[in-house]
Amino acid sequence: LTPEARDALKRAQDALASKRAHRFDPKLPFQLAILGKMLHLHGLIHQWDEGQKDPLLITEWVFLSNHPTKTITMPQERMVQVIGKVRSRLAVLAGCDFTCIYVPITIGSLEFVIQNNVELQYALDSYPGQLSIHYPKHKIFNLDLKIVHQPVLSKEPLKALTIFTDGSGASGKSVITWQDTTTQKWESDVEVVKGSPQVAELAAIIRAFDRFSEPFNLVTDSAYVAGVVSRAKGAWLLETNNPKIHLLLSKLVKLVFHRKQPFFVMHVRSHTDLPGFISKRNRMADVLAEAVHVANLPDVFQQAKLSHALFHQNVPALIRMINLRKDQAKAIAATCPNCQPLQIPSMGAGVNPTGLGSGELWQMDVTHVPEFGRQKYVHVCIHTFSGAIYASAHSGEKVKDVIYHLIQAFSVLGVPKEVKMDNGPAYTLEPLQDSFQEWGISHVTGIPHSATGQALVDRAHQTLK
Repeated sequence: LTPEARDALKRAQDALASKRAHRFDPKLPFQLAILGKMLHLHGLIHQWDEGQKDPLLITEWVFLSNHPTKTITMPQERMVQVIGKVRSRLAVLAGCDFTCIYVPITIGSLEFVIQNNVELQYALDSYPGQLSIHYPKHKIFNLDLKIVHQPVLSKEPLKALTIFTDGSGASGKSVITWQDTTTQKWESDVEVVKGSPQVAELAAIIRAFDRFSEPFNLVTDSAYVAGVVSRAKGAWLLETNNPKIHLLLSKLVKLVFHRKQPFFVMHVRSHTDLPGFISKRNRMADVLAEAVHVANLPDVFQQAKLSHALFHQNVPALIRMINLRKDQAKAIAATCPNCQPLQIPSMGAGVNPTGLGSGELWQMDVTHVPEFGRQKYVHVCIHTFSGAIYASAHSGEKVKDVIYHLIQAFSVLGVPKEVKMDNGPAYTLEPLQDSFQEWGISHVTGIPHSATGQALVDRAHQTLK
């Protein structure tokens, strides 16, 4: 090393040796000074000895995490976190409390902050010492940080313009409505914003702050947005997974930070029939944000069934014209009585077409007939009103076999409104539920371990055997 480098290291070594942290002087009280810049506030536990050349006796530095848990963090909240953490630390170190806490608050704002900040009141609970904004005269305390700005958020409604906002995720509409003070007519500003209701409402709030520089009352039915606006003054933003919301929050914090005129934020419940000016005009904002109602069209599967009932297309035509899956197209063609190449006779005689309960309820189960060999699994459906039975033999009792049997039964007995089964493994799987949903059939299962729940189909098993 050069002589100059050795000399620099010697000076650094002497400085570290002479400025090391003192543990404590038992005759002196402890004090706390909050230092740093937003977001990185920290606390300095120290004592003050006027008899020393350097009266500042540093005991310990206490730091917070660099990653806040909230999306929007106010400076007062970070200060409260420092106070709570350092008071707990001093209780561990010395078993006492501070005689004075120095906080970076502007002159004249200390009383306002204590009265309106609930978190600070909790942090100072049972605190016996003083709270001061005048730091001791020392070079380490020469800071310009003042985390409390002149408040522009009013605690009471203003005698000023009232603005109503709303947002809808279904329609994508972001709405502002207000009464023009000159013409006394109600005006509105509606834009389409893609995203969640919070995104649409935040976009409306930002347009309101950007459009109106005069004092106003802001009424919203979103508790999330009302809370964000009330905390936006001088706040720090945490990076979120949603870049659109982060961008909107950044714009809102900037607009509120540079705002000169006061404003008041009010949250109201949405979609209520309460009387009064606020509820009435909020309902008007809700109406502006609603989506345009259109007639409900049947789904693709229902459209295909209606089309086949009129034109009787074959399976390839259904797939090509209506974009159905092959199994769906086959099921529609198989259940159409006019398109069956071979009709099963004798089934129509057991159905009572004039009965009031025709086609309402089936019971279904599976029985085993060993004489059929590989096709020993016989699936059985019985029409509970007429007593008509349809059975088909299959090589298994899996869900695919159940669906194939039902499609065959639909072609003979028609499509029922409801099918009752037991709680067998194949009857409770999701593919079968999806198939019932496509056909518009209600699926009901019986009481587990109850022998009487499927009495009709069990009697049909004996009839078949």
